Amino acid sequence: MLEALDEGRLRIGEGTLLEPGCWLTLAPEARIEIGADCFLNRNTMIAALERVEIGDHTMLANGCFVGDSAHRFDDPETPVTQQGFTTKGPVRIGANCWLGANVVVTSGVTIGERCVIGANSVVTRDIPPGTVAAGNPARALERK
Repeated sequence: MLEALDEGRLRIGEGTLLEPGCWLTLAPEARIEIGADCFLNRNTMIAALERVEIGDHTMLANGCFVGDSAHRFDDPETPVTQQGFTTKGPVRIGANCWLGANVVVTSGVTIGERCVIGANSVVTRDIPPGTVAAGNPARALERK
């Protein structure tokens, strides 16, 4: 992680707090950008194969997982641990969002500004700005 900071591949904005147990992992060419005044609560994980962006003033509750890739498992002759990864693209979470406890955000997803994602939700598609969403898969419950 320190190497990624030195290389500019990891950027953490001023006033951002990472609680104990947060885990940031980056592939060699990946980038993670976390805005200013964000709050990543205990046991949150951010995993980037290519790119993960989190806007200013965004909160992730305990146990959230945000990743822009998934393990491949399509070759029955090769162990899953040796198949590498697949991605649908970067993950972008807008400013002023709140992700409840244990939310999962999958690759290729954009969550707009001022969204609230309910606890234990799995976000598999884009969420428009100003939306309250929840479920597995997460769906819009309310627009502000």
